[in-house]
Amino acid sequence: MLLFSTVLLLGTSVLVNAGFSAETVTTCLENVVHRLSCDFGVISVQTSLYGRVDSSVCSDGRGPDQVSDTDCSLPGAVDIVKKRCNGKKVCELSSDAFTSDPCRGTAKYLQTTYTCLSAITSVTCEHSLAHLKCDEGQIISVYGADYGRRDQTTCIYGRPISQIQNTACSNPTNQVADSCEGKNSCTIQASNSVFGDPCVGIFKYLEVAYACQYPSNSQGETV
Repeated sequence: MLLFSTVLLLGTSVLVNAGFSAETVTTCLENVVHRLSCDFGVISVQTSLYGRVDSSVCSDGRGPDQVSDTDCSLPGAVDIVKKRCNGKKVCELSSDAFTSDPCRGTAKYLQTTYTCLSAITSVTCEHSLAHLKCDEGQIISVYGADYGRRDQTTCIYGRPISQIQNTACSNPTNQVADSCEGKNSCTIQASNSVFGDPCVGIFKYLEVAYACQYPSNSQGETV
C-alpha cells in the first residue's frame, strides 16, 4: 500500500496579494512528490522550508533523535521552489531538488505556502516570437516562465513523435523577467540561443505567466 504523506492545509487566516487566500502543503517523506496546484490562476510561492523547525510535524514513526533538532532549514529553499513553480498551474518536485542536507540524521519535510494569482498566459512554439503586451499605462509583471516541454499536445503540428515524446523537459527561466519586467510590451524569441537547450532533439515551447499592472511610485502607491 502506498503511503501518502502530503498534507494540504487551507490557510484561512492568511490573506495576501489582494485577497487571495494562501495554502500550505507539507510533504513528509523524501520519496513523495511535493505538489502545488491552482484550479484558477497560477502559483505564486510565498515561503518554503526544507528541514525541520517543529518536532511534531511529520513525526509519526520517527524516533526522538530524528525530530529533536528544530533549528534546521536549508538556506535558499524558497528560491529553488519559486524558480520551479512560480507561474505554473501545477508544479511537482521532490527532495532531489535540494542538493545539500541541512541536518544529517534529522527527519526533514518540505513545507510551502503559496497563493493562486490571476494571470495572462502565453505559449510560444520554438523558433517563434513571444509577444507580451499590456494596455496603455500598464506594465508587465512576470510571474514565471518555462522553456521546454511538459505535454504531448502543445506545439505538435507537423512534428514526429520522437520530437514530442519527452515531457519531462523543463527549464524554468528568469530571462523573460529580465527582458520584459516593467515594460508596456515586450518581444522575445522562443529559441535555444536565448534559453539554452534543456532536451536536445525535442521540439520545445515557451510558457509565460504574467500580469498587467499600473506602476507604483517609490512609496508603493499606484500611479
